[in-house]
Amino acid sequence: MDGIYSRNEIIWGKEFQALLGEKHVAVFGLGGVGGFALEALARAGVGKFTIVDFDRVSKSNINRQIIALQSTIGKSKTELFKERLAEINPKIKITAFENFYDNRLDRDIFSQKPDFVVDAIDTLRSKIELLVYCKKHNIRVVTSMGAGNRKNPTLLYICDIKDIENKKDVFVKNVLYRLKQNGIDTGIKAVVSREKPHSLEKIQNTERIETPDGEVYEFNKISPGSTPFVPAVAGYYMAYTVIEEFLNNL
Repeated sequence: MDGIYSRNEIIWGKEFQALLGEKHVAVFGLGGVGGFALEALARAGVGKFTIVDFDRVSKSNINRQIIALQSTIGKSKTELFKERLAEINPKIKITAFENFYDNRLDRDIFSQKPDFVVDAIDTLRSKIELLVYCKKHNIRVVTSMGAGNRKNPTLLYICDIKDIENKKDVFVKNVLYRLKQNGIDTGIKAVVSREKPHSLEKIQNTERIETPDGEVYEFNKISPGSTPFVPAVAGYYMAYTVIEEFLNNL
C-alpha cells in the first residue's frame, strides 16, 4: 500500500509501519468511542481486526458515530465498518461478529489471540467478562471508563486502573468493584474523564436484544447524553494507547 501510510512513517519509520501490518487488534463495541478507535487504528496501519457489535445504526447515533449517516440508518455496524475499512486499505483482514458479547463467544472470538483488545463496551456485565478474560489470558487491553454525560474532551486522560483519580464515579466504581471481586486491581489501561457527569434528564428503558443464534438478552438501560467531542477523543486516546504500547514493546 505505497503512499497511504507515508506520513505515519515520518513519525515512526518504515520498519514499525510494516510491523503494524502484522498486528491483530480486537475492538469490542463500535459506537462513538469504539468506532473512532477502530478507524484510527486502521489509518495507523494495523493489518488485522476482529470487530464485535450486535447493533445497527439509529438516528440517535448520528451526532457522534463515524459511520452514522441518514443513508446508514438501520444498517449493521459491523458490515458498515467492514466496507469502510476496505476503503481505507483493501488489504486489511477483518473478522466480524454481529453479536452481543458474553463469555460464551470467547472460543470463537479468540480463536486467534489478538495482540491487543479495545474495550468500548457500555454494558457492565459484558465489560467485566471481557476484561477478566483478557487478564486471565495475558491479552493487553485498554478500556473506556465512560464518555457519556460529558462535554469537555480536554478532561480525558489515560492511566492504569489503579491510578484512576475519581474512583467514586458511579460507572467507574462499579467496574473497579467487580474487577476486584475477580482479583484484578491493576494491569489494565483505561481512558477516563475528570469531568463530573451531567445531564438534564434521565432516560431509562428496557432493551431487548436477540442475537443471530437466537439468544435473547433483556436489561434495563439508562441512555446517557453524549456530545460529538468526548466519545471521538476517547476513541483516539484508546487507539493511541495501542500504538504506543506496540512502539514501547519493539
